[in-house]
Order: sequence, then structure tokens, then C-alpha cells
Amino acid sequence: MSSPSPSVAPAESLTVMGAGLVGSLLSLYLARRGHPVQVFERRADPRRAGFLEGRSINLALSDRGWRALEGVGVADDIRQVGIPMSGRVMHDVHGALTRQPYGHEGQAIYSVNRGHLNRCLLDLAEAQPHVRLHFGQQCLGIDLKQRHLHLLDTTTQAERTEPYTRLFGTDGAFSVVRGALQKTDRYDYSQHYLEYGYKELTIAAGPDGAWQLEKNALHIWPRGQYLMIALPNLNGSFNCTLFFPYEGPESFAALPTPADVTAFFTRVFPDAVPLMPALTREFFEHPTGSMVTVRCFPWKHADDVLLLGDASHAIVPFYGQGMNAGFEDCSVLNALLDLHGDADWPAVFAEFQTQRKPNADAMAELAVYNFAEMRDRVGDPRFLLQKKIETKIAAQYPGLWTPLYAQVTFSHTPYAEAWAAGQRQDAIMARLMPHIHTEADFDQPTVQAQIAQEMTARR
Repeated sequence: MSSPSPSVAPAESLTVMGAGLVGSLLSLYLARRGHPVQVFERRADPRRAGFLEGRSINLALSDRGWRALEGVGVADDIRQVGIPMSGRVMHDVHGALTRQPYGHEGQAIYSVNRGHLNRCLLDLAEAQPHVRLHFGQQCLGIDLKQRHLHLLDTTTQAERTEPYTRLFGTDGAFSVVRGALQKTDRYDYSQHYLEYGYKELTIAAGPDGAWQLEKNALHIWPRGQYLMIALPNLNGSFNCTLFFPYEGPESFAALPTPADVTAFFTRVFPDAVPLMPALTREFFEHPTGSMVTVRCFPWKHADDVLLLGDASHAIVPFYGQGMNAGFEDCSVLNALLDLHGDADWPAVFAEFQTQRKPNADAMAELAVYNFAEMRDRVGDPRFLLQKKIETKIAAQYPGLWTPLYAQVTFSHTPYAEAWAAGQRQDAIMARLMPHIHTEADFDQPTVQAQIAQEMTARR
């Protein structure tokens, strides 16, 4: 846990808009600093109302997220309900499997259930004497000058205004808090949707809750212009996500009937279909989700409003970093409060957005980059050979070469630095790979000489 702030200000009442993953974790950080925290959430309490279908049920928790959870002392609790995934398993159209480790021995990302994690964080926040959670409170608007929230109680339909001293917007990609900032002068905002949607499906558990696929892996069915992935659940099932074009010859629009769905999946994902007894029912009952990248600036208004998580930097899900980046926002903000003290909000807010904005933009680029990799390249033997060669270079030149995935997933290297290093390494591999046709070629004197020359140039 972080050390106390060097200059402790009087406990100022703070307001968090949004009680999702980032909002609930942020409320824990702020409350543990001694601040009374009011949290307002549009939806009903998920611990009582059940989990809302449609958003990704499983998430990949990696080192940045773990560090943020450790900062409030809850990582061990969450680790008990996560499943480590040490690598990818690619399924080709004939059902043949190819494995690719994510990192070194012992490194893994964790499959965690979004709903369970959110409920756990809410329980921990509610246990804090300084936190008050308010559900069913829809924010209709914000008066930035008067510092008032215009709230609607979705149960009683009563409207009211609620004052705030300092407001943290953690209300997601379609943030009402950001919407208020967008109406201020010279506010930059853009959103970009992929022409792909996603559909949540299920691979069923086997007899006695057995996993019917390898448990400790993220499974990928790469098919060029689309893909399906599967992450393990504790009950033996897998949460599958189909990433698929909205329109075209192979798309959601081209599968209007259960017979069409069955025929398509049998042809394209033949090894998965026998494990998906609820396929057609889920395909038509579960909503099709959209995927958006949001960029905006500034993330603050004066010294009394700050955006974190998807409200400031929503990204597509293909690097598994959306939650991790949002959690890292919380730990970075806490570190800045340690540095500047809880009284110097102007310095904290200004430094937060200056530090995080370039990293959020880099992560948005990385997520789209990884979409192409997962969809098109992970089934390519040349790509898999390149990854093996990169691993060998990293072992031979520790400190000079760390694979991009490891920098993003198993380190706390700023995303912008990781992305820049990854681009430099891609350029090197483009020069090396024409001389490498098998894994054994790595040891050829001419290849070793070229690698040594590249590494010397990087020093």
C-alpha cells in the first residue's frame, strides 16, 4: 500500500460518478486517504440486480492491474478467483492446435469474471466507513460553474441537484461527465467505431465441471477477417467472444436464422461447435456489442473535475488492457497525491493528464494493432517463427530487447515507450526475417552477426 501523503490536507469530500470497475477501485483509493466519498451509479446495484449481459463477461488481468489492486490490499483476494493463462492456443479450421507462450516461465495473464470483480470491489468499498454508494442515480447533466449534479432517481423518478466539491468521472465510454466537458471552449473529442461487433457465447463445462479445452490458456480461432476467442471460467466453462463484421458476405447481417448460424460455425469453427450446445439460442438472445476508441483532451476542468478510465480513453479490447489501463489511472493518481499532497489538486490534475494522455493514445494504437495480429497473423507459421526468434534475442540480449507484448503486459513501462520500442523492434525483425527460415537459422554466424550489429546500433 502507498505511503501516506507528505502533506495531509483536511479530509475533503469527493464525488465519483460511476461505480464500475474503475470507479469502485478509485473510491477505495480515495477513501483510504481519509476522504469521504460519494459514488453515484446509473445502474442498479449489480450485487442485487445481477450482471447485465452484453459487455465482455471475462477480462484479462495483467501486471498493471495487479499493481493497482495491490495498492489497496485486495490483489490476493482477486487472485483466488482468477485463472492464470500462460499463453495462447490457436485453433485452425481443421481443429489443429498451435501454442504460443505469453512470456517467460511463470508469467501469465489472469481470466477474471467482470461481474465478480466489480461486486468484490463494491463490497470492499462499501466496507470503508468513508464511502457511500448510491445506485439507480442517472446523471442528467452537470453545472460546471455551480458545481451541481442534476440527478434522476430511476426508481422513484424524482429529480434533484447534488453539489460536489471535486468530481471524478469514471462513467465509461459514453460518460456524462465528459459530455459536460465537451461543451466547454476548445475541447478536443473524437470517437471511432470499428466495423466489427462482438457477441458473447459459451463453451459449456464438461462432466463434473471439467474444462473441455486447455484450462490455462486464452484460445483463439483466427480466421483472417474475423476471430473468436475463449477465456476460462472457474466452473469449467469458457466465455467466448466472436469478433465479426456487421455487414458483408461473412457477417452478422449474413446470419439471419439459426440454420445459418449453425452452418457457418460448423464450417468455420468445427472443433468448437460440439462444445457449444446453446450456440443458436445465445447468438440471437445476446446483444451485439460495438467497439469504440475515444480520444479527448483535456481530461480535467479547472481543478474540480477529472476523467479516468474509459471516460477519457476508451479502447477496443484486443490487447486486454482496457481495465488494466483504467486501474493504472487509479494507482498513478494515488502516486501523484503522495507526491504533491491532497491539498494540491491543481498540480495533481495537471500532471495526471499530462502523464497519462500520451500513454492512453499509444494504448489505443496498440489495441488496433493487436486486432490485426490476432485476426490475421497468429495462425501464420512465419509469424510464429518470428515470435520464437524474438524470444531468443531477448534471452541473448537482456535489457536491450523485451518483446512488445511483455512490455505492455508484464511490465509497468509507460505504454508510449513500449509502443515506440515495439515499432523499432518490428523494423529490426523486418530486416532479419528474410535470412531466417527455421528456428535453427538463429545460430547461423551470418544471422548472429546481423543481430549483433542491430543490437550495437541500439545501445
